[in-house]
Amino acid sequence: MPELPEVETVRRGLNQLTLNQEITGGDVLLDRTIAYPFSVGEFVDGIEKNAIATWHRRGKYLLAELSSSSPPSNSWLGVHLRMTGQLLWLHRDEPLHKHTRVRLFFGDQQELRFVDQRTFGKIWWVPPGVAVESIMTGLAKLAADPFSPEFNVEYLASKLQNRRRPIKTALLDQSVVAGLGNIYADEALFKSGILPETLCIDLQLKQIERLRTAIIQVLETSIEAGGTTFSNFLSVKGTNGNYGGVAWVYNRAGEPCRVCGTSIQRIRLAGRSSHFCSECQTLRGVRRRD
Repeated sequence: MPELPEVETVRRGLNQLTLNQEITGGDVLLDRTIAYPFSVGEFVDGIEKNAIATWHRRGKYLLAELSSSSPPSNSWLGVHLRMTGQLLWLHRDEPLHKHTRVRLFFGDQQELRFVDQRTFGKIWWVPPGVAVESIMTGLAKLAADPFSPEFNVEYLASKLQNRRRPIKTALLDQSVVAGLGNIYADEALFKSGILPETLCIDLQLKQIERLRTAIIQVLETSIEAGGTTFSNFLSVKGTNGNYGGVAWVYNRAGEPCRVCGTSIQRIRLAGRSSHFCSECQTLRGVRRRD
């Protein structure tokens, strides 16, 4: 599933390619991809003749602010890529991928295609004057974004302390950290020297401080690399993310640790894979990887 760095990579690409361009029409090839409105015809009518003012990211959600001059109004286009969603900026003559679900048409024969093999991805159009959170209800449940001022040590400590669950499981909870997923939770735990099975209640404040710093560093590094492509993530221009080649532990089970040479281990925790180095990460998290 695309995580914060992949979604941020897509957002930046969309802002480079689609700003101030008017949507001239659309084609929905899989009706259930449209989460709102419930009428596909209303969705297409709603987005037509709207220009994209800017793209935002909230957690793993993409939000395009739309503006219309006739009549003057502002609405929103929301996208969640979920497991396998891709937004691709293509010429309209480009052959359709068999998993193409939605097409948004622009001038100069360009289009934005939503391709989604597993069909879990969703798209919303929020009409003018309607609160985005009332339609895209998942937004209201999101925690602080790691790059927001709110995401400080005190905030993270309040979310983790006194909870008797593994830290890895807690980090995957979008009400604890918005946008973090399996890949970067493993990476941040490695850099902060904490084993994934460590209970939140056992963490000391200094460990939480290291963890906060590690989360931000790992996300920044991955964004610079264009995200991670282990399965089917692509940028808007159709390129792979490069972070996987420098990952500390994720998807490297059996390979030597890049720091100490110990074989990277993989376990199942709450139904998800967790990767770690038993030498660099300890129950007390006393070691720090810079």
